[in-house]
Amino acid sequence: MKSSKSILFALAVIAFALIGAALYLQLVEHMLPCPLCIMQRYAFLAVGVICLIAALLPPKAARIGAGFGLLAALAGAGVAIHHLWILAHPGMSCGIDPLETALNKIFSAKLLPVLFKADGMCTADYAPILGLSIPQWSLTWFVILAIALGYITFKRKR
Repeated sequence: MKSSKSILFALAVIAFALIGAALYLQLVEHMLPCPLCIMQRYAFLAVGVICLIAALLPPKAARIGAGFGLLAALAGAGVAIHHLWILAHPGMSCGIDPLETALNKIFSAKLLPVLFKADGMCTADYAPILGLSIPQWSLTWFVILAIALGYITFKRKR
């Protein structure tokens, strides 16, 4: 189980680093986050916190924690897929709508607006990063996190 704990710590670091990358894009590159971007941030934060806690737990509890992390990663992947669907259908939008209003009224958005306040439009056309859009990168990382967490959750004892 020592290797699983190392993997959980690594996954937590990756999830928190991805939130740092999102903040860099927002604050330095001036790419405003849309409501779906904020929901993906919540999912990355959930994966990171769950993995960190699970890494500190005994082996059986760590497997259960990895299962919860897997659920958070799959939820984030679902949001990223929806974001990509909106980008593929230009007539759709998730801009100033009830979702944005509700997200911006959550306690965490008021406490840390730089991290959790939705200001952008989901259909904003930002330049790709290494050939992929931001939602494509999010989906890629959610899949990687889900595969690793699935491995920890469902691996057999030897």
